[in-house]
Amino acid sequence: MSKQTFLAVDLGAGSGRVMAAIHDGGKLSLEELHRFDNPGTDLPGGSFWNLISLYRDILEGLRKGVEAHGDSIVSIGIDTWGCDHGFIGAEGALLGQAHQYRDPRFEGMADVMHSLMSEADIYAHTGIKTNFYNSSLHLLAEVRRNPALANAQNLLFVPDILAYWLTGVQAVERTVASTSQLLDPRTGDWAWEVIKGLGLPKEIFGKIVAPGTVLGPIRGEVARQIGKADIPVVASASHDTASAVAGIPMDGSGNLWLSSGTWSIMGIESAEAVTTPDALAAGFCNELGVNDTVRLLKNIGGLWLLQECKREWDLQGEPLDYGAMAKLAEEAEPFSALIDPDDALFASPGEMPQKIVAWCKRTGQMAPTDKGTILRVATDSLALKYRMVYESACGLIGRRFEMLHAGGGGIQNHALSQATANALAIPVIAGPVEATSCGNVIMQMIATGSIADLKAGRELIRNSFEFRTYEPKDGEAWESAYATFKELVN
Repeated sequence: MSKQTFLAVDLGAGSGRVMAAIHDGGKLSLEELHRFDNPGTDLPGGSFWNLISLYRDILEGLRKGVEAHGDSIVSIGIDTWGCDHGFIGAEGALLGQAHQYRDPRFEGMADVMHSLMSEADIYAHTGIKTNFYNSSLHLLAEVRRNPALANAQNLLFVPDILAYWLTGVQAVERTVASTSQLLDPRTGDWAWEVIKGLGLPKEIFGKIVAPGTVLGPIRGEVARQIGKADIPVVASASHDTASAVAGIPMDGSGNLWLSSGTWSIMGIESAEAVTTPDALAAGFCNELGVNDTVRLLKNIGGLWLLQECKREWDLQGEPLDYGAMAKLAEEAEPFSALIDPDDALFASPGEMPQKIVAWCKRTGQMAPTDKGTILRVATDSLALKYRMVYESACGLIGRRFEMLHAGGGGIQNHALSQATANALAIPVIAGPVEATSCGNVIMQMIATGSIADLKAGRELIRNSFEFRTYEPKDGEAWESAYATFKELVN
């Protein structure tokens, strides 16, 4: 079999990259073609993403892909963060700029929304808990404050906009639409009762396509810029977490997974949505995945704690690389103190070591006095928070799990991966590091007929990348620590 190359555009809320995935008939390998920053910008009127700059960087990455891999290129796929969106007018132009999900326009909108429909009613229709980043809140703000919305013909999410600019085809991919709090996870269609109840303009909610849909070939102008024509663009799993879950090789159904990075997301790959009052009370959301699956999930603070500690020490002229930080944490005394990684104190950037010390003092614990202990407190606490979410998930579906499948950059922190196995008292199967790009690629491969299905794609990933198993240890000590942790955070 001749070489096949798939180009994966992977955008996060901070940076982006274009990857080439090369399939030689036996294994898959990844090559980074172009990496670029994705900083948000505060302007009069709000906080915005620079989508035009992102698009230009995507074109540059695709150009480099054509230069390196030429006629072996099969297709292109895009995944990004969820929720954020823009509006397309009658002439096909983007109306204004795309706001960031942290834009302050969401403030007060939850109260407005729940005065129109209760959170319980909205959750029953959408399976999504109200959070500040929900598209629903930002659309409510648009309806009330932005007369330009009257000119909108179509709502597209960020990956949909970028795919539209590449192809000229306007479509909303289902996994990213499911982050909006405006989609019904049972039908895969818009939650029309919620849209009506909130007074949102029905006409802007257009065609939804399944992950793995071929949208069409790139436009002629794009072909001229990158040096190759007629490359199909696939609406892969356009939400990055959906791609990450697709890219973690799990067998069977009802699997427990963890997408580990700056933020962590733990969930179950399920056949059905869980929209019960108990699921709402536990803070779980139902987002859609590939193969008609549901990602019953909860967001958790992740490596953000450690990254912010590193940044603070770098600013103080005491730099440490992540390997040295992990060694310091492993050598420190376990469970000297614990924190709630999801406490609002830790949500904002800056002075993270000081914040960890302050939280310990506030809760009557012995405050850490050195870097290693601070890092150990953060690592152990994060693993114990995973345990809390795990217990909630088990309670919701009425069963426990034999293992946790973990993917993403966070699995390179071996201390955290081992702590996770210890805390949950089940093995952790870690891999691949590039789960999001892998999921993006295998959805392209399915769409273009290069592989048969998701099972074949996950088997390809399993055979192509390194995996590591962490067996649980020190059960009694971790059970005791978990009891203490629950008292501190509840």
